[in-house]
Amino acid sequence: MEQYKQEFIEFMVDSNVLKFGDFTLKSGRKSPFFMNAGAYVTGTQLRRLGEYYAKAIHDNYGLDFDVLFGPAYKGIPLTVATTMAISELYGKDIRYCSNRKEVKDHGDTGILLGSKLKDGDRVVIIEDVTTSGKSIEETFPILKAQADVEIVGLMVSLNRMERGLSSEKSALEEIKEKYGFDANAIVSMAEVTEYLYNKPYKGQVYIDDTLKTAIDAYYAQYGAK
Repeated sequence: MEQYKQEFIEFMVDSNVLKFGDFTLKSGRKSPFFMNAGAYVTGTQLRRLGEYYAKAIHDNYGLDFDVLFGPAYKGIPLTVATTMAISELYGKDIRYCSNRKEVKDHGDTGILLGSKLKDGDRVVIIEDVTTSGKSIEETFPILKAQADVEIVGLMVSLNRMERGLSSEKSALEEIKEKYGFDANAIVSMAEVTEYLYNKPYKGQVYIDDTLKTAIDAYYAQYGAK
């Protein structure tokens, strides 16, 4: 596993973003783990988060794209932090763009925040996590309505690796099939489990035998095929 992936797993734990225990998800599923990207709240956390996204985007898509698009609202700070990190790490200026929930009719008008989109722009979409693909369903037509852009791919922070609500495939696989562009994550839940299983981190074992059994049972029931 790449070094930045190992560091990112530790970073999620340190930031209290990735938790283990007994959680009820929006879908009603009972899960032994929970991710809350809203727990990234400090400047230091956002700077590091942007660096991890930048490295994952570089590894998966390269830097031959023009715009990083983050759906409102959580995607807005992600695009800003990551475009800054791409500039600092790789010396490449990528434009950032997000949508507004409401169209603005004065001043900086329109539905977009940040850079406007132009015909021929190559766009990478960035999100925190995708469980159902609903946000892409909303985002895709917005992007296509603004200009004739090419979607290079989607990058999320964690691939939960569970099937969507409408098929046996994961949300990322469903997105690939439906829209024809790639979808990747900084890390997968399999990588998280492999890295933390029975491994003390700062004096604590986060995934012991009991929790590993619960994770295995969860994926036996809800895991993507």
